[in-house]
Amino acid sequence: MKEALKAARVIAIVRGDYVETIHQIAGALLEGGVTAVEVTMNSRGALGLIETLAKEYGETMLVGAGTVVEVEHVRQAHEAGARFIVSPDTFPEVIRAALDCGMEPIPGAFTPTEIRTAQRAGARLVKLFPASLGGPNYMRQIRAPLSDVDLIPTGGVSLENAADFLRAGGVALGLGSVLLPSSFDGSAQAVASLTERARRLMEIVRAVDREKQRVMSNEQ
Repeated sequence: MKEALKAARVIAIVRGDYVETIHQIAGALLEGGVTAVEVTMNSRGALGLIETLAKEYGETMLVGAGTVVEVEHVRQAHEAGARFIVSPDTFPEVIRAALDCGMEPIPGAFTPTEIRTAQRAGARLVKLFPASLGGPNYMRQIRAPLSDVDLIPTGGVSLENAADFLRAGGVALGLGSVLLPSSFDGSAQAVASLTERARRLMEIVRAVDREKQRVMSNEQ
C-alpha cells in the first residue's frame, strides 16, 4: 500500500457533506487521473461513503479514511473497507492499530521530533501538516537530515505550489478544498470543473516527474 500510494502521487481529501454526490466525485477524480481518496471521519456519513467507494471503486481507486484520531476509528474504517488511514497528529496507538489491521497509517507531523516519533511508531509514510506553515523550503530543510522519511505535504497545497512541494521531496500530495470545494453539487458543470482540476494537477505531477528523470539521466 505504501508503494501504491506513492505511485498514485495525489490523495484527494473528501471532507464535508457529499452523501448525495459521492459517485459523481469518484467518477470525476478517476477521469482526471486521481486514484487515491481519503474520506475524513468528521464528514457526514463518512463510514457509508468509505464503504460505497471501497465496494464500487475499490479496483481502480485506493480508498482510505482521514482525520483518524482514535483507535476505535481505525476499527470502524477497516470494517468499512478503508485500506489506509490519515491522521492530523501522531498517536502511536492509532499507528499500531492500523498496522495490526493491515492498513497503511499516515500520521500527521510537522517538527523533526514529531516526524521521527511517527516513524519509530511504525509509520512508513508521514503527512507533513500543515504544509503551508513552512512551505516547500521548510520541507526541503526538513528532508536534509530526514532524507529516509517519505513525506506527504498536506494543508495548503494548491495547483500553484504543488510542483514546488514535489521538487522539495514530497512523495505524494494531499489536497482538500482546493481540489474538491464544499460547493460541489454534482451538476454537470461541477463534475467537469473537478475533472479539469484533477487533470491539471496530474499534469503538474507528471511534468515534475519528467523533470526529475531528466536530471537523473544527466547525472548518470
